[in-house]
Amino acid sequence: MSADRKLVYLIGAGPGDPSLITVKGAECLKKADVVIYDYLSNPRLLAFCRPDAERIYVGKKGSQHTLEQEEINKLIVDKAAGGKIVARLKGGDPFVFGRGGEEALALVEARIPFEIVPGITAAIAAPAYAGIPVTHRDITSTFALVTGHEDPTKDESAIDWARISTGAGTIAFYMGVKNLPRIVGQLIKHGRSADTPVAVIRWGTRPEQQTVTGTLANIVGKVEAAGLKAPAITIVGEVVKLREQLNWFEARPLFGRSIVVTRSRAQSSEFVEALETLGAEAVEMPTIKIADPEDFGPLDKAIDDIGSFDWLVFTSVNAVGRFIDRLVTRGRDIRDLKGIKICAIGSATADAVRKYHLRVDMVPPKYVAEAVVESLKTAGEIKGKRILLPRADIARSLLPEEIRRLGGEAQEVDVYRTVLEEEADSDAIERLLEGRIDLVTFTSSSTVRNFAQMLGKERLERIRTKTRFASIGPITTETAKELGIPIRFEAGQHDIPGLIEAIKRFFVTGDSSAR
Repeated sequence: MSADRKLVYLIGAGPGDPSLITVKGAECLKKADVVIYDYLSNPRLLAFCRPDAERIYVGKKGSQHTLEQEEINKLIVDKAAGGKIVARLKGGDPFVFGRGGEEALALVEARIPFEIVPGITAAIAAPAYAGIPVTHRDITSTFALVTGHEDPTKDESAIDWARISTGAGTIAFYMGVKNLPRIVGQLIKHGRSADTPVAVIRWGTRPEQQTVTGTLANIVGKVEAAGLKAPAITIVGEVVKLREQLNWFEARPLFGRSIVVTRSRAQSSEFVEALETLGAEAVEMPTIKIADPEDFGPLDKAIDDIGSFDWLVFTSVNAVGRFIDRLVTRGRDIRDLKGIKICAIGSATADAVRKYHLRVDMVPPKYVAEAVVESLKTAGEIKGKRILLPRADIARSLLPEEIRRLGGEAQEVDVYRTVLEEEADSDAIERLLEGRIDLVTFTSSSTVRNFAQMLGKERLERIRTKTRFASIGPITTETAKELGIPIRFEAGQHDIPGLIEAIKRFFVTGDSSAR
């Protein structure tokens, strides 16, 4: 990129929930050559970045600073001066206690163009997720934002405590857990009633959100008893009482649960989104990647001879997409499937087929070879029939064997491979070893095998008794059993919606009977 196209976006990442970033913020991340991000920016926002974008962490956590602010300013200027588009990703809003003003002034001095992309600030978002509206027409129409991070050793406070204590109906203190005793003392000293309701919200809008409520008189003791640490925001005012009626986020069925998703990153979005909608923290720990088959020859030959088959049996969503993609690559299209009946294993697979405007003729009631064969037999569709099975390279051989035993001709072709994810997620593994994960989910036999390989025998043995495991179906469960991994429960319906329903039932009612 030429130097005359240099540009910096100062982007507010929002309060923690990655879905709260603005549309413009996400678009700017996609354009950036360099992304400079801090501690309070959710790492999942980096998924918006281009694969070739340089990513630089400059987080400041308490007294631990990767870079001082002056060094961050210089880094932004230097990267932009080199002709790069730079995205500076900051938690919350860059101009609300985010030192974005300082960074913008450094860019002005260096004559580098910039844009400010506002973000949702924590003082509004965190209480909203805790069921606390910061204003309410029957309670207060004034709202103040105050830093709670002021140095207590300063000779004079920059905060006009006499005016702020009684001059605003609701007061939000940013980053004030450490200084909470002083904040409470100053408010009471300057006229705020000790009975005023208070809420301290840690990691607001995230699945690990924690809220402690009380009054100015007792909130310090309650926060200490709960072990609440930074980052947190403190809300002072009568509006806190509304939490009893409006607490929606923490009331969701899986709130506070940490659930590991072992699917490939490319496949996990639907599963992750569903878990988070129910309140869980989805910990992505992909154990597999989807890759092309080592040899396209057998698949290409089957596609060239597609008109000779009576049935197409798809066993996964991946198989559907990969088969259709290769069909088109070979110069064919869905018209060449006319007259061929289609069997889809599982509702998700059937939906994937329908997206290509193809009719699904059969969806067996269970995702096991016996159920598929029984369905085909009921339809009188095995003996003398040619059946094509586009599948993964490691798929079980029971289904084609049963088809052949009953007089059908089953042809298996690899449309993709499942390979081991090269890099294990160290944070997820650490949490597993410390017992800070509520559930690990397996959605295929390959996720089980690769999970075991990633951890190794010693670490797997350490977590077996402190972690619960769930399986999508009997084949996956059997693989786990072979590897010594105890499955606590199994989905009754062997697909992602079925697994989600089983997870919800287990944590809400303790029912693991789906197994």
